[in-house]
Amino acid sequence: MKRKVKRFSKKIVASLSLLVAVFLFAAGCSQGSGAGNHEGHSGADNPGAGQNRLTLQTKNVTRVGQDDPVKAAIETAQIIWPATSIENRPGTVLLGIKGNWRINMAAVTLIHHPNNGPLLYAEKERIPDETLKEIKRLNPLGSKANNGVQVILVGDFSDRVRSQLEREGWKVDAVSGKDPAEMAGKLDAYYADVSGELPQGVVVGAVDAPEYTLPAANWIAHMPEPLLYVTRNGVPEATVEALKKRKGKANIYLLGPETAVSGTVERELEKYGKVVRISGKTPEENAIAFAKYKDPKTHFGWGITEPGHGFVFSRLSNVDSAIAGAPFSHLGKHAPLLLMESSRLSPVLHEYLMSVQPTFEEDPTVGPFNHAFLIGSEKSIPFSTQGTIDQMLEISPRTGHGHNAH
Repeated sequence: MKRKVKRFSKKIVASLSLLVAVFLFAAGCSQGSGAGNHEGHSGADNPGAGQNRLTLQTKNVTRVGQDDPVKAAIETAQIIWPATSIENRPGTVLLGIKGNWRINMAAVTLIHHPNNGPLLYAEKERIPDETLKEIKRLNPLGSKANNGVQVILVGDFSDRVRSQLEREGWKVDAVSGKDPAEMAGKLDAYYADVSGELPQGVVVGAVDAPEYTLPAANWIAHMPEPLLYVTRNGVPEATVEALKKRKGKANIYLLGPETAVSGTVERELEKYGKVVRISGKTPEENAIAFAKYKDPKTHFGWGITEPGHGFVFSRLSNVDSAIAGAPFSHLGKHAPLLLMESSRLSPVLHEYLMSVQPTFEEDPTVGPFNHAFLIGSEKSIPFSTQGTIDQMLEISPRTGHGHNAH
């Protein structure tokens, strides 16, 4: 009888502890800490806040208010490259085929060096007028390290697209192909040839699991490591050839859980260098794990575990637009990608933002400050969700007594 009473008492204590934790979490969301509401709440206690607005921009959030990837890519380029002077014009524009996310994701390794330019979208047979107008607005300078190339076509474009660009007077190059793994290898080689160095670090992701591979895009647009592809249960020959160039000394960062890339593949990759798996059980947790990871020896990884950083938020359902937002990691806030599985901020994202929320002791003007870029229209990400994110990025007093406490 005593044992039964003890077990019953332990269950009561455990249940009460859980209830207290939930209560404290919910209470913290509504206190002066600046945290927003978590999943299960409306995300706003003023439903009319999104109406009659002149802008969708808020103090801590810049929104790219487009769901169409072509327009999202253009708006991203316009935010990052004003093109008002030589100093803020791009060197080279990358042009990918809309919907061909596997190749486009690998291509953003060329965004930083040696090109300094955005990824814009076209169709296989033609360039949309709005994309053509944006290239004209950007007026790319041409990459000095890449023989003055102004536009690079990435993918299986028709000859008429190249001819259209050359008639406009631009110097064009191309990395052509259909197979994603082969194209990733070609892009790795292209970077090495133009930059004069072969990065020893590589990111390896699942070619058929964008939900787990996507966070790589922002990193490879920021740093020299390329993206190479594997399947869940195999390593394509093109990837093997790219890894062999590292002569057994590759630092391989495998992105995603075993549900995306099996342990068998991980062991196969160990033939070519040191393998580190960075993963989370869900796509959101996986993106957060990548944002938090830092290799102390090679310095690979964002390592964002404290305030003072930028973030990109994008819906998992809009892969093309998320990839087009990769330049936000190249210039400005240098922001990693956080993925949203639904239109509202989930508990796991809520918890991560709470862990890096800025605070001040005496003077809020000295920071640190956080900022977010939100990719998607209000249909994809409601303004109420933006309001929650904005509040969670806001710098607040360490005392927790509200912003006016200082």
